[in-house]
Amino acid sequence: MSMGVPAPRFTDPAVFGRVAVLMGGDSSEREVSLDSGRNVLAALRARGVDAHPVDGVQALAEAVVAKQFDRVFNIMHGGAGENGVVQGLLQALGVPFTGAGVLGSALTLDKIRTKQVWLSLNLPPPRYVRLPHGVDAATVRDAARSLGLPVIVKPSCEGSSVGVSRVLDEAGLDDAVALAARYPGELLMEQMVVGDELTVGILGDLALPSIRIVPRGEWYDYNAKYIAEDTQYLCPGLDGEDELRIRALALEAFRAAGCSGWGRVDVMRSRATGAPYLLEVNTAPGMTSHSLVPKAAGQLGIGFEELCWRILEQTVPGGGAA
Repeated sequence: MSMGVPAPRFTDPAVFGRVAVLMGGDSSEREVSLDSGRNVLAALRARGVDAHPVDGVQALAEAVVAKQFDRVFNIMHGGAGENGVVQGLLQALGVPFTGAGVLGSALTLDKIRTKQVWLSLNLPPPRYVRLPHGVDAATVRDAARSLGLPVIVKPSCEGSSVGVSRVLDEAGLDDAVALAARYPGELLMEQMVVGDELTVGILGDLALPSIRIVPRGEWYDYNAKYIAEDTQYLCPGLDGEDELRIRALALEAFRAAGCSGWGRVDVMRSRATGAPYLLEVNTAPGMTSHSLVPKAAGQLGIGFEELCWRILEQTVPGGGAA
């Protein structure tokens, strides 16, 4: 492989046995997960892997208890797929799976607690305020004033730009809180970092080239992420030492949050100072035509089918986290 990327460890798909591709589920990201799952399933089958679709936790539990699968490729975004539930089930039953384990999955689906861990290690998230469900308007305004507008308001435990608002003035606060409160868990109000939005994919011990996201509109919302065809993705997103630093920071943040295997770390970089701010970790990133980890892997000569193979390799002993 080019650019110091080690060769795949296996060539024979029989090493994986029968593989469940876990997708769908009942989170707000169900449709995106089904899209990702279809892509992963096709890629593994194209490489000769005996892979089969499984939709949701109940179907998975029944299948693994019946010993129908040897390992699981988890591409169920959000909810039980990323909050430690699936990971705990599979770990208890001794079935290897892709991605982070129980701790990393549970921690990083909660954006607030991830930030608390990073802060304890002097890793830099934006300034933020926790807001309980049912928070009163006066408390919301006090929080916004303490951070300084503009701010971002989002649910603490949802992914994929779900329930997220940019708030430029106090008049927009009530609607933003009402939107975020449609989802379970605490709310998060965060200082809005004006600058470049970057994401760094992680594959084992390798931080992939960063991607700088340049939406046609003002910001990278759900539409820009999954639907629009005019969002630009610049890879690598930075140059020289800046690029090396952001990759190193992303890998450190990923490990600090108890994660392993593969994932993605989202970072903002201040236009004024160049300082990076860690936003969140995604432990089952998208694998759709718009997704960022495949774009970054492609920069290193790792095509989509090979990326799926390499992620699955991590479930075989000696190949990283299971």
